[in-house]
Amino acid sequence: MNMLAFATRNTKEILRDLLTLLFGLGFPIILLLLLSAINAGIPEEVGNTMFEIQNLTPGITVFGLSFMSLFASMLISKDRTTSFILRLFTSPLRASDYILGYTLPLLPMAVIQTAICYIVSLFLGFEFNINILLALVVNIPISVVFISLGLLFGTVLNEKAVGGICGALLTNLSAWFSNIWFDTGLVGGWFETVADILPFSHAVNAGRYAVAGDYSQIMPELIWVIVYAVVLTVTAVIVFSISMKKDK
Repeated sequence: MNMLAFATRNTKEILRDLLTLLFGLGFPIILLLLLSAINAGIPEEVGNTMFEIQNLTPGITVFGLSFMSLFASMLISKDRTTSFILRLFTSPLRASDYILGYTLPLLPMAVIQTAICYIVSLFLGFEFNINILLALVVNIPISVVFISLGLLFGTVLNEKAVGGICGALLTNLSAWFSNIWFDTGLVGGWFETVADILPFSHAVNAGRYAVAGDYSQIMPELIWVIVYAVVLTVTAVIVFSISMKKDK
């Protein structure tokens, strides 16, 4: 089995789990609709702009991508549980081929999820412009971050454990430290420091700059996310390689 054949097999496995797939794609939409309704009820004199659709949508698209971690971790941990990976170890695939084979099917899914969020936001008052296409591209590095985290946890933990780590802990981290619901700078202190160290707020900021057409501000934020994506992907490959040698 080569890498592309392995990626095709993983795509079929993802599509078979329709309930999880629909939840992953639909939950960000529900949040978008709910928070838009809340924003509509906020008096204008309050001046709260966090939930305005133009500001909210880029944040929701990043938060929605946190579910990619759950998809990735469940897929790889399930393969380990069923010993499917052990049978594959007889093939000439390298650790990098396995990680890439798990990643490739999830990237189009991440782009589709982001696109759906922006399409729905258009009906909620989001101003259409060509920068939406740029926002789709800007979200790719954070997609890789979430997918790599899922593969990393899925390599070392069992199916039950990854559900708690990637389904609860990671989504909460990406929610609280992402500048989606409130400005972390207003909290200040250690909270703001942690938010600045993690990639989530940088990804949200980059998305907001993209849709606003503030191109010069995108890369200073996005480079932080790209570094995380590269480091986590390499780490996932190394950990998977160690797991391969241990299980052979």
